[in-house]
Amino acid sequence: MQDIKHTICDILIYQTNRSAKLNSIGDIQNKKVALMSFSQYKNTIEYLSLALSGLGLKSQKKVCILSNTRKEWNFFDLAIMCAGAVSVPIYPSYTEDEVQYIINHSDAEFLIVENELQFKKIIEIQNEISIKTIICIDYIELELKKKIKQEIEIVQYDDCLNIGVKQSQTNPDQFAHTIENISPDSLATIVYTSGTTGEPKGAMIKHKALFQVLYNVKKFTHSSINSSDRFLTYLPLSHVLGRLESFFPLIFGCEAVYTSDMKKLLEIIPLTKPTLLVAVPRVLEKIYEKAMKSIKANEIKHSVFKWANTAANNYFNCIAQDKTPKTTTIIQYQLAKKAVFEKVYNLFGGKIRYFISGGAPLSPTIIEFLRNCNLTVLEGYGLTETVAPCFLNPLNKQVPGTVGHPMGDVQVKFAFDGEILIKTEGLFCGYYKNEDATQEVLTDDGWFHTGDIGEFTSQGFLRITDRKKDIIITSGGKNVAPQKIENMLKLRPHISQCVIIGDQKKYLTALISIEKIELQKYFKEFEIDSECNIKDLSNHPSIISLVQKEIDAVNQDLASFETIKKFKIVPVEMGVDNYLTPSLKIKKKRVIEDFSQLVDSMYNSH
Repeated sequence: MQDIKHTICDILIYQTNRSAKLNSIGDIQNKKVALMSFSQYKNTIEYLSLALSGLGLKSQKKVCILSNTRKEWNFFDLAIMCAGAVSVPIYPSYTEDEVQYIINHSDAEFLIVENELQFKKIIEIQNEISIKTIICIDYIELELKKKIKQEIEIVQYDDCLNIGVKQSQTNPDQFAHTIENISPDSLATIVYTSGTTGEPKGAMIKHKALFQVLYNVKKFTHSSINSSDRFLTYLPLSHVLGRLESFFPLIFGCEAVYTSDMKKLLEIIPLTKPTLLVAVPRVLEKIYEKAMKSIKANEIKHSVFKWANTAANNYFNCIAQDKTPKTTTIIQYQLAKKAVFEKVYNLFGGKIRYFISGGAPLSPTIIEFLRNCNLTVLEGYGLTETVAPCFLNPLNKQVPGTVGHPMGDVQVKFAFDGEILIKTEGLFCGYYKNEDATQEVLTDDGWFHTGDIGEFTSQGFLRITDRKKDIIITSGGKNVAPQKIENMLKLRPHISQCVIIGDQKKYLTALISIEKIELQKYFKEFEIDSECNIKDLSNHPSIISLVQKEIDAVNQDLASFETIKKFKIVPVEMGVDNYLTPSLKIKKKRVIEDFSQLVDSMYNSH
């Protein structure tokens, strides 16, 4: 693979030539897995790529994709890049305003839209964007299409394919010729990531960077992943981790089954029988929660599980210390596997070899539980700017609580404050139209400041110890810029200050500060004593209801993963109780520490 030209398009051709008749990607149809061959896969991409060019897409022009995870997302992604253009993902959960921002900031002229739900967003913002052509994956009713101004051309997926088929017949060498003219230094994609100011930043990624990351992954895994493997691809392809996984068939020659139904994931896994699963921590937490709920429901089951868990931990502790387990330890673990752990393993189709986890740290307890069930978790580390993974735990040895070793050409060093700096060919080349932000994180000699604090263990495994940046990463792997949400909340009349919480949590919560003087006008209506203190106000049902309405109003303007699910009003006025800096910035760490019980109650209440 290293011998071919370093573009994603050449990897596609390389793998098709090697594996033309083997299965590539597909999805679930009528409760069965339906896959296409690599030859069919490449042809579909070719037809869509030719159609895009025929519709007027020029080299290095931008195309946004607004869709849930599905095989057509990947078809268009590769078709855009094989046309020499630039693919720009948009989260399908984004609001109209956020969609508008990315379309306009990226200068996109083409837009791929999944369905009527996403199409309606475009109807609302059509006069604020400069899109020339919309391609619809699912069928859109004529009445909806009529609501789009005539200057914008609308093309259905099937029509797009037919245009490409005719173009291929008329000019059979056009696709190959276009690919030949794409340079490794050409821009392949712009991936938008939330910044601390709340405005997304567009990380520009060249073909050679995509190639290098894929090559690093292939080299690091030592050919242990091949055409006999199958991935279940369900993560958002707008997220860099899911996006990288979508390219795995191209480097491994493996199968990938697509689904967007994350709610039914635990039902879909046994149906599709994957051998590898890329998972954000929340997915693995759900697996653990489901298993533990079943185990704890029966007292005998629970007792057997505790014995089995102890036996397995004793066995693996010996392995971790490079010691040979005693015969009795081995026998007890084998019995534990038969009695308990094999049943859990078989819930996932009976073929899983590895879970690959990224996006946020995973609890060592869950890693150990899955390990005992023969479900090995490979924790890794990466960012949008590193095109996902640059570190990964080795396949032959995992150390819970670490993110493993650097992959391939990845170099690492630490700044004076412990910040992790990374250098690799698999790195973004800057933020689109934001030179100041680029210079903040990229040095002249190519070192990227990650914003994370870390250290190497004595075995050379990287451990992330803190986050220098203010970005929240939920346990579902979503990146959230809290400052944007906090600023929106502080604009509401009854909210003085707030702190958003949610790092490594399932959902976002908020600690809210109110001011007595601003609420006095409600005292008579709510039958509140004028002599009451701020603590009394923070617990008053009518005041809580008032703040809830403010939060509901803000939630309407946020993407689903950004919304505040629970809140607590703190019993102090932050503006007068030394919770603000001289420049009136909130002391977040102190607030969270002082009101840790309130925080815990929002995540541990039933």
